[in-house]
Amino acid sequence: MDIAFNCKDESITLTINSVVVAGWTGRNLAAVQQHIDELAELGIAPPSQIPLYYRVSTAMLTQSESIEVLGEGSSGEVEPLLIRAGGKTYFGLASDHTDRDLEAYSVAASKQACAKPIATSLWDFDDIADHLDDIRLRCWIDEKGKEVLYQDGTLAGIRPLADLCTGAGISDGTAMLCGTFAAIAGVRPAQSYRMEVSDPHSGKTIALSYSVVALPIIA
Repeated sequence: MDIAFNCKDESITLTINSVVVAGWTGRNLAAVQQHIDELAELGIAPPSQIPLYYRVSTAMLTQSESIEVLGEGSSGEVEPLLIRAGGKTYFGLASDHTDRDLEAYSVAASKQACAKPIATSLWDFDDIADHLDDIRLRCWIDEKGKEVLYQDGTLAGIRPLADLCTGAGISDGTAMLCGTFAAIAGVRPAQSYRMEVSDPHSGKTIALSYSVVALPIIA
């Protein structure tokens, strides 16, 4: 699948043949356990190993400003996005939107059930490689008509991206969502998300916003 992006003020088109969603990627094992515990409250079984690398269809990637999901039990997560294409590595922003109800049955199935919004802009990975731990990701959700900070952290809280690439066996034509941080006040659904990754060294940011339309579950 070919997807258009903006990188260094130029339009580029990258061919993506496979998508990996890395899970349980926290560098701090206590924080990982916190995320496992909060999901356990939703009836979701703990992972068989840490980290795990789930596969989803390339068709799940979307740059649409709105996604449709089945029912009211899904939620998004801000995540760094890596894309290897044409012999280069690019860094972007994505949301691992997941069906939490289905996750209680199968995490792998839940990952495939929802579209994965991705930002339209990318950075050249080489431009940030020497200060990755300083890169900050944040997510806000619309809750009762008010924007609330939902997630906040730096890449210092996620396993080194090079290690994740090695573990997943990333090759040319692969996009990988690289994991996330625990949600502030717990994982929960929302009608809209606003996400941002910022580089304090350059002052540059990548933004991603999308709304969620819940379709009725018909029995």
